[in-house]
Amino acid sequence: MDLTILIVDDSSFIVDGLAAILKRKGYTTLAAHGGDECIRILQTVKPDLILLDIMMEPMDGWETLGKIKENSVTKEIPVLMFSAKKITLAEAQEHSMNLDDFVSKPVSPSQLLDSIQRIFSRRNDVKGEVLVAQSKGIDPVVIDEYSALRKSVEVDKNLLVVLRSSRGMDIPGRDVLPEDVDAIRKLEDKISTSERRLREINELLAKTA
Repeated sequence: MDLTILIVDDSSFIVDGLAAILKRKGYTTLAAHGGDECIRILQTVKPDLILLDIMMEPMDGWETLGKIKENSVTKEIPVLMFSAKKITLAEAQEHSMNLDDFVSKPVSPSQLLDSIQRIFSRRNDVKGEVLVAQSKGIDPVVIDEYSALRKSVEVDKNLLVVLRSSRGMDIPGRDVLPEDVDAIRKLEDKISTSERRLREINELLAKTA
């Protein structure tokens, strides 16, 4: 398994712990103890995945994510965000397109490894599907849309679970702020719309000889 993961967290204890978990599973690890160091490392190294904490100073995870995605050299590197901080609905809406997954601290080794494997598996599946679509002469714009939707549906579904749980929406009788309910419903609607469009594209791929 010749895959490299860059761990970005301003806590050396957390970085060392995550590195130990990943190394036992055969991953090569790199460490950055903050957003600035992460960006410096990415000037010379291109890892297969970035494991990025949100709560860092002075550059937090969201700012670091933005810098990664605005750089044409690094924007395609998958990013798995993690944090003990509850992700807000506004953050989910603003950043979900740039994420490949999100896990909450404390994260169990199995949960972390499952998420990482899910990201790599999805990207490999999409690559294969894109090659098939290209061989069928499918419009490149449609192919790009399909690739983006495959990721966004999975990420949004995971974020929905995290957001519902953090706000106690699955607990009978729990009072939830109306604005939170409204935002959750908008995310549900977005997922439904994306899934519908994915089905349409899949039908197109199935019909194209």
